[in-house]
Amino acid sequence: MERSVRESIAGGCRIGIMGGTFNPIHYGHLVAAETARVEFALDKVLFIPTGIPPHKVDYQIADSDLRFAMVEISIRDNENFIASRIEIDREGPSYTYDTLKALHRLFPEQELFFITGSDALRDILNWREAEGIIGISKIIGASRPGYEIGDFLGELFDRYPYAQDRIFEMEIPALAISSTDIRKRIWNNKSIRYLLPEEVRRFIIENNIYISK
Repeated sequence: MERSVRESIAGGCRIGIMGGTFNPIHYGHLVAAETARVEFALDKVLFIPTGIPPHKVDYQIADSDLRFAMVEISIRDNENFIASRIEIDREGPSYTYDTLKALHRLFPEQELFFITGSDALRDILNWREAEGIIGISKIIGASRPGYEIGDFLGELFDRYPYAQDRIFEMEIPALAISSTDIRKRIWNNKSIRYLLPEEVRRFIIENNIYISK
């Protein structure tokens, strides 16, 4: 991991991990990260863009360096947010378990909180090394419009009782924004203003990202 990131993490602190393709990053991601930071008293939130998405091969994905640059642009005004290239610089598919295991080795004294959308959390049992993920990191499921997870969590806790102290649901403002919709808007020459930070919008235009399907 980058030296600057390691130096920003103090011993004994609580670290949020905001993973994702960020293709592109938008206000929904930022709101979820900030809400988790406050509600779970996180000291820092790491934004970790996926290097090679293991399950997303059927759509256009921007170059990893461009996605990382957009993350950096988006979070640079928040001293509690940090961008990391740990997945981009690692060879092979970017699996959550591998990343959390690496972070646990680097920061053994810190408490890890993996932040994800409730829609993704519903699929957690199909994740690679699901039990290992729950064991290494606590998980925060950010609610999104149309994705309730109360019933699912009941089933999950019946199967893994120990997970009750490690998985939490968090409500965030109903921002019906998605990276998929932003890309479609760009393809169809529609406005994406106010869906993501203005500097990111300009970066996308200047670098001709997502211009063609």
